[in-house]
Amino acid sequence: MTQEIKQTLPPDNFNSTANLTSNAVYPSTLSISSKDINDEKAYNPFEHREVEHPNSTIGSILHLLKACLGTGILAMPAAFKNSGLVTGVIGTLIAGFVCTHTVHMLVRASQELCVVVKKPSMGFAETCGAAFSHGPKPLRSWGGAMKNLIDYSMALTYFSVLCVYVVFIGSSFKEVLDVYMPSLNLSIQTYCALTLIPLVLICQIRNLKYLVPFSAIANWPLFLSTVIFAMEGIGVVMPVENEMAKPQKFLGCPGVLNTAMVIVITLYGVVGFFGYVQYGDEVKGSVTLNLPQDEIVAQSAKLIMALVIYFSYALQFYVVMEMITRLLQKRSSTKYENVIQIGIRTALVTMSVAIAAAFPNLELVISFVGAIFFSTLGLLVPAVVDTVFQWDRGLGRFNYILVKNAVIGIISIIALVSGSYVSVVGMLKDLSSQHIHQNVTV
Repeated sequence: MTQEIKQTLPPDNFNSTANLTSNAVYPSTLSISSKDINDEKAYNPFEHREVEHPNSTIGSILHLLKACLGTGILAMPAAFKNSGLVTGVIGTLIAGFVCTHTVHMLVRASQELCVVVKKPSMGFAETCGAAFSHGPKPLRSWGGAMKNLIDYSMALTYFSVLCVYVVFIGSSFKEVLDVYMPSLNLSIQTYCALTLIPLVLICQIRNLKYLVPFSAIANWPLFLSTVIFAMEGIGVVMPVENEMAKPQKFLGCPGVLNTAMVIVITLYGVVGFFGYVQYGDEVKGSVTLNLPQDEIVAQSAKLIMALVIYFSYALQFYVVMEMITRLLQKRSSTKYENVIQIGIRTALVTMSVAIAAAFPNLELVISFVGAIFFSTLGLLVPAVVDTVFQWDRGLGRFNYILVKNAVIGIISIIALVSGSYVSVVGMLKDLSSQHIHQNVTV
């Protein structure tokens, strides 16, 4: 009998993790598994990442800085105009902390979910979908729908950013050329249209790593939505983290995220404060538009910033194309791949230029985009995802995680409702005044 038992049990079954319930001869509920001696190594997503062109830690910091230091920083004096100096300084610090925290929540959830689903990396939409799929049982069926919702929302959000960039570039060149070449007397719409070909060319760059050099070169509701627009690089965060050579250095202290955001918050506070002190209520949507028109240095600064934003356009464009590229990968054939890529990229750039030409008021466009898109994707969605992800894993003492995320959600809804309302009213007035001006001219 003893010999039969020995023959029944395979040699590799005698280890610290063997469970006697698997033995058909002597069924038992006893387990001799040990937490101290575990042969199974936990899945480490960082060890399984295969990135063809990994970014260095410095390159990742540059990408995050460029994602946050776009037209938003130049709009900070206008944000201070809508809040006042004291409220502006305090609000910038609070908004900076909240935005950094929401990004941290998202990245942390993504990294932990990678371990759960055993995937080397996940994007923003995948993280949101996985949080629901592996969250509370009643919400698990929502995973696919949530992933698709975030995917399309991200594409729309960053497409709107592209429109803002076109307006900024066109406005900057108009300000300069109207002084030195007054005979041209071109409209802002024309200058926006002239950006089309250069933007189409730079957007043919398909690898994030090759954009690093370009990143290196380069009232209260209105205040809140403008600051949120300025600081939220939420869509660029996951692509940057996913393509790092050492992704474990993204979070932590100092870490890529904290280093970049400390620099961002400091610069935003300084530019916003001194820009408003200098120009007061006359400050424009971009402080560069307030620079003296009779000084070569000031005009050169406008052109340089326009070029920097031009180079940044491709980085923001990368987020939009990331989703579209995933859709293209589902095609059964790779025939005409390059033709399709070039056609889609050209069409998207053309659409952003056309929309920018139709709504050239930079301050209102920035506020509107910040209120509608970034308050939702940058604040509300990370708060919801973190709550769902932590629901069965523990919400902390006194449910502080739930309370904290609820506060963030309320802030995002306030920014969404109030900021978008004020912005839309302003845009309608602006369109109405343009229509009256055209009638008078005729």
